[in-house]
Amino acid sequence: MAAASEPLGQLDWNFSQVFGERTPGEEVQDADIISAVEFDKTGEHLATGDRGGRVVLFERIHPSKAALDAMRARGGPSIPPVEYRYLTEFQSHEPEFDYLKSLEIEEKINTLRWCHQGANGARFLVSTNDKTIKLWKVFEKQMQHVSDFNLDASVKAAHRASLGGGSPPDGSGDDYSHHNPLMGPKTPPPPGAPARPLNGSSGGLGSPVSSAGGSFSGRLRLPSVHSTDVVFSARCRRLYGNQHAYHINSLSVNSDCETFISADDLRINLWHLESSGSSFNIVDIKPNNMEDLTEVITSAEFHPNQCNLFAYSSSKGAIRLADMRASALCNNHAKIFDEQEPPGTRSFFCEIIASISDVKFSRDGRYILARDYLTVKLWDINMDSKPVAQFKVHEHLRSKLCDLYESDSIFDKFQCCLSDDGSHLATGSYGNTFRTFDTHAGGADTLEVTKTPQRLRTERIRAATGGSLNSSPSLVGGLMARASGRSSPSPAFLQPAGPGSPDFQTKILHMAWHPQEHVLACAASNSLYIYNA
Repeated sequence: MAAASEPLGQLDWNFSQVFGERTPGEEVQDADIISAVEFDKTGEHLATGDRGGRVVLFERIHPSKAALDAMRARGGPSIPPVEYRYLTEFQSHEPEFDYLKSLEIEEKINTLRWCHQGANGARFLVSTNDKTIKLWKVFEKQMQHVSDFNLDASVKAAHRASLGGGSPPDGSGDDYSHHNPLMGPKTPPPPGAPARPLNGSSGGLGSPVSSAGGSFSGRLRLPSVHSTDVVFSARCRRLYGNQHAYHINSLSVNSDCETFISADDLRINLWHLESSGSSFNIVDIKPNNMEDLTEVITSAEFHPNQCNLFAYSSSKGAIRLADMRASALCNNHAKIFDEQEPPGTRSFFCEIIASISDVKFSRDGRYILARDYLTVKLWDINMDSKPVAQFKVHEHLRSKLCDLYESDSIFDKFQCCLSDDGSHLATGSYGNTFRTFDTHAGGADTLEVTKTPQRLRTERIRAATGGSLNSSPSLVGGLMARASGRSSPSPAFLQPAGPGSPDFQTKILHMAWHPQEHVLACAASNSLYIYNA
């Protein structure tokens, strides 16, 4: 947690871990770029999806008390780093081709969501590309092998010789260079057992049994099955397809753990996890004449506690809260959250930058967090007149909207996330950075997605104090307030050079907040960074 003296309640973020770190100058394959990040409800598991259609799973590692004590004795950080380990990965989607529409369907994972936990520790999650949703079961699988066979050395040697094998120089009859799995491994006789004669003389149980030119003699043993390694396996349990005519942009699992919704540009469908053959259309904004189309659906999310409520956003900047108890088709919303532009301020770019790219409920369901291109807005579901807070992410780009439009950067879709207690939020930006905001005090911070996330904060303080970091708390507090965008724009060295600069190619689009702790997972191209505070 943040120290009490820290200005404006800012969290002190520290680097914990990175997966897939790039070396300087390394070329990144497009298929390796991460396109989705999601924690499960406990935060013990983390999933990522990429443009190559793969899903990679990670599991939390908890250090022992002795390890924590040793780290503190060495003068380590007071907050232990959060560590995850690679669990498994699987190919979720493959590239397809729609022959009816002559349309290529990419394998890219648009989004994924964790579902309920099954028996024996099995985990379930749903993932989707543009058209097809799949339910995956990930479970532990114990590998087993059979041993303690009754075949003697001469039988093994004769069979292996017939397969092209040979005998070792000592003439023992065992072939060590050609192993046949059907014959099993060599099993030594148990202690105290009589020697096995090779001439077919009697020994042990009954008379010798002739088999393949050899014989078996000695004590009869039943082959046994032994467990070896434990591996993780993924299996597709359901495939939900042929219900979306447009590209799927959202998935959300209901709090009843039985249903989920999927949204495309014009429709939202309700599915049951156990039934993949059909779905119920609960929102349809497609007009009779497509020329009358004025907005599209950009995101949809279930309420975390009430299974009948869900929210969906539009390209016009509006958020609609719908109640499935009111009617089967929820086109008539229960509430709408929309802040109109002041008269005289509208421009060609107003509707583009007003488009909401992501919507999230707070953990208690009281607030809705919405991210558009330049700002993040926090709405109280009991007050639809105006947002309770508005945070400027990169307001200095407002004067460069024309250049952003020419480079298509204005259409980038940034995600946002809330902390478990709703006191902080985070969202991505350009220049390989992300921003965090204090929802209570209004403070902000800009962090770099590297192993030294506080570098920008250090440079900001050093620039304001003339190279000294021993500044007064009031001065640091003023710097944090200015960085929030409420008073003045960010310092020049925090602003990308321009839409065509490399800073605009290194953007943080996907990130997730741990559901119980101050832990952030950020996707930077093909790398996954984890920070804790």
